[in-house]
Amino acid sequence: MRKQTMTETDAAATARVLSEALPYMQRYSGAVVVVKFGGNAMGDDSAMAEFARDIVLMRQVGVNPVVVHGGGPMINEMLDKLGIKSHFVRGKRVTDKATVQVVEMILSGLVNKRIVQAIMDAGGRAVGISGKDDDLMVCEADDPELGYVGRPIEMNVQVLRDLYKAGIIPVVAPVATGMADNETFNVNGDTAAGAIAGALQADRLLLLTDVAGVKNAAGEVMTQITPDEARQMIADGVIAGGMIPKTETALAALDEGVRAVTILDGRTPNACLLELFTDIGTGSQIRSTEPRVKPVLRR
Repeated sequence: MRKQTMTETDAAATARVLSEALPYMQRYSGAVVVVKFGGNAMGDDSAMAEFARDIVLMRQVGVNPVVVHGGGPMINEMLDKLGIKSHFVRGKRVTDKATVQVVEMILSGLVNKRIVQAIMDAGGRAVGISGKDDDLMVCEADDPELGYVGRPIEMNVQVLRDLYKAGIIPVVAPVATGMADNETFNVNGDTAAGAIAGALQADRLLLLTDVAGVKNAAGEVMTQITPDEARQMIADGVIAGGMIPKTETALAALDEGVRAVTILDGRTPNACLLELFTDIGTGSQIRSTEPRVKPVLRR
């Protein structure tokens, strides 16, 4: 007799969810979706495994996911262990040569391979690269006072297309080559994800973070925002602090041709699947075009 692992009610609910997801799976089949993975979820093994399963499921139903990751907490931990002190200008870390070497070691090594292994453990195929590989991302100094912190000025994304066309999930560490002297630059993970999404003309960019989304003046999460509304909210100080660079990344990606960007809470179970394959979605979506499909609440 078949082993019972759930009630008939649970099984029926699962089947209904799968059936309701079908139109979205059809909609996103063949689409390129860039996912920025970061925040506290990166340091939790169970959250990492759940994220990996979501990415593998996306690939299984025909989506072409490209994962770009951060790793700030791991970098901070290693800098402390090595006794390398951090200095900050206007709230941003000054990245000297010693620091950028640690950044590359942690991002391209420890963090990148953890994510690759999690995807492999979930039954997917993944290859980890950095922005330096095949000159994927070439940068110049974003601010001379910050040292080796880069701003992408040239993108060569064919290597990513080659990987996902072969059924392989690319996992990208946000370090890059310098335009002038081939030095290594650290790139903000959101910035790197936005630049990659724009260069790929991605259908969607998902920025996973540790907050529920963009909030209005009343403190309510906005589910749908136009670019003009987002710019006005920044000007009015409604969007402030760490949400400003995320929103600016979203606006830049839309200008480059990305269809929609969602800022969402990566701590929410199955956040990516909720956003792509359900009526409700999650987080705050910024887009300049009308949704192709208009479910009850948002898309």
